[in-house]
Amino acid sequence: MTIHFIGIGGIGLSALARLLKHQKNDVSGSDIRQSDITKELQNEGIRINTPHNKNAINNQDLIIHSAAIANDNVELIEAKKQGLKIYSRKEALPLILALTKNYCVCAAHGKSTTTAMLSAILQSSSLIGAISKEFKSNFRYVDNVMTFEADESDESFVLSNPYCALVLNTEKEHMEHYDYNDERFYNAYKVFLDKAEIKVINGEDEFLRTLDYEDAIKLFPSTDIKNVRYEIEDGEPYTYFHLKDMGEFKVLGFGFHTAMNASLAILAARHSMGIDEIKKNLLKYKGLKKRFDILQKNLQVDDKNKFVLCDDYAHHPTEIKATLSACRLYCDMVNIKDLIVIWQPHRYSRTVDNLDAFKKCFKGCLKLIILPVWSVNSDLSKEEANIDFAKEFEHFNCVLANKVVSKTNKLQVYGDDDELIDELKSGFVVGVGAGDITYQLREK
Repeated sequence: MTIHFIGIGGIGLSALARLLKHQKNDVSGSDIRQSDITKELQNEGIRINTPHNKNAINNQDLIIHSAAIANDNVELIEAKKQGLKIYSRKEALPLILALTKNYCVCAAHGKSTTTAMLSAILQSSSLIGAISKEFKSNFRYVDNVMTFEADESDESFVLSNPYCALVLNTEKEHMEHYDYNDERFYNAYKVFLDKAEIKVINGEDEFLRTLDYEDAIKLFPSTDIKNVRYEIEDGEPYTYFHLKDMGEFKVLGFGFHTAMNASLAILAARHSMGIDEIKKNLLKYKGLKKRFDILQKNLQVDDKNKFVLCDDYAHHPTEIKATLSACRLYCDMVNIKDLIVIWQPHRYSRTVDNLDAFKKCFKGCLKLIILPVWSVNSDLSKEEANIDFAKEFEHFNCVLANKVVSKTNKLQVYGDDDELIDELKSGFVVGVGAGDITYQLREK
């Protein structure tokens, strides 16, 4: 088949493009601009055009577009003129995942990490909404067993054809998609679980614990996970923990949430693998790009001048709180006193909906540097949001900035008119957000 992806540079759509390319389809794609992902796709033999151009549409068998593509996109308009088959990413999932045995991981938080952990344990094919450091991509093919990060944000997880459905949590997120209807939101999780032969759930989640699944594999984190401890090995954080009666496990990452994510992945694999093999394969998990991703560390100096720069995708208050907890653990273990946070708010709508929680989740940081909001087409406008960040976050020693620039052993902070307003040369500096902050934090 000839298949063209509109918006191919997105982390989710690019993974699907790679899978279909692997299956010997003739794949092309487009995006608004070049990126690291589009360059990588070109190197892998996928034809890419930037920016979008109607001439890219040439009677392909199938057009697949990301949710971010608006109806006035020139390629989408041309595809309709030519009468081509057009699917959103969500609509395409049942076709793409029809022939694989899918271990589908869904949650408001932690799904990318848990998918990568489960993929490492199973040593399976993978489609992840992040870059796995184990195989340096968001896709790999091993065999017909697939670990898949199932997305609740657009309700597409109900179309992911799960053999095993793993749900970590059901905290309310992306409620604008569900018209702020709680019943519709929670029912989608139930539909997802109902479709799976094997169900693995967090038995202490407020909604999941109400479901009457006698056959579900349940984790009760407060009692099933014990003896949690942390170590830093060669500058990298590791969590050790005991799970039920299975003995001790070791996994890359810090925090109880890391142990919980790993535990659910272990339980999902347990029905098909032995404990010893699970323990060995879990060590193959090398983390994800943008998830507690330590970009720089200068620890071989006196405590006052130690410097660590970390990138994390956290963009919801619950995620940020967990990330900062892990940062503090790391600081305590390497004798760093100061924790400095760079926050790029992601979407005005999310910030407005969770403003009270955002005003609490940065507790304990020495300084909070806030970058401009990373917005998207479907978001509220700045005027509609009407957030006074300086006033709302003044209790955090707040600094409003326009951008940051990473240099060796320091991070430069710029304000209006490209004025250098700060240089961070010591302490633990962590950037959080789901926009372009990840590129700003990487050394130029």
